[in-house]
Amino acid sequence: MVNYMEFYFSQDEDIQKHEKQKARELRNSQWWKRRRSQGICHYCGGGFPPKELTMDHLVPIARGGRSVKNNVVPCCKDCNTKKRHMLPIEWDEYMNTLDPDHN
Repeated sequence: MVNYMEFYFSQDEDIQKHEKQKARELRNSQWWKRRRSQGICHYCGGGFPPKELTMDHLVPIARGGRSVKNNVVPCCKDCNTKKRHMLPIEWDEYMNTLDPDHN
């Protein structure tokens, strides 16, 4: 297993603040409300009341991700907490360690 965290870099604090502000604005948009209204976690596929789903950045802000529509997904609090600053490939590898039949 590759340790992708060695590719981790600290995003400039001003850029992080700007992206977090953009995420707050996106969370208030009709687009996000419709996306979340499906009630499905992007990662585990579980069904949840829409208000319980959080916005997760596929590529985290701290890893250079942006707050744009193609980089955010609805996700349950449990998956969001576990994923933290992982990239999608890191998340898949993590899930494979828990369940080798994941893919």
